[in-house]
Amino acid sequence: MKTDTKLKIEGSWKEIKGKLKQKYAELTEDDLMYEEGQTEELLGRLQRKLGRSIDEIKEEINSL
Repeated sequence: MKTDTKLKIEGSWKEIKGKLKQKYAELTEDDLMYEEGQTEELLGRLQRKLGRSIDEIKEEINSL
């Protein structure tokens, strides 16, 4: 696990959140709750819910 992928969500989180909800119907508002400075918490919730690595999640979010 490399975990050096930067996550680009500042300023566009509402749009990204909507796209993730469309793609993964099992994600709830609580799963997608993001506040500045709590990126690791968000990634941990998504990792548990989706069963993917943190780098995979970061890459997917960055591609949206």
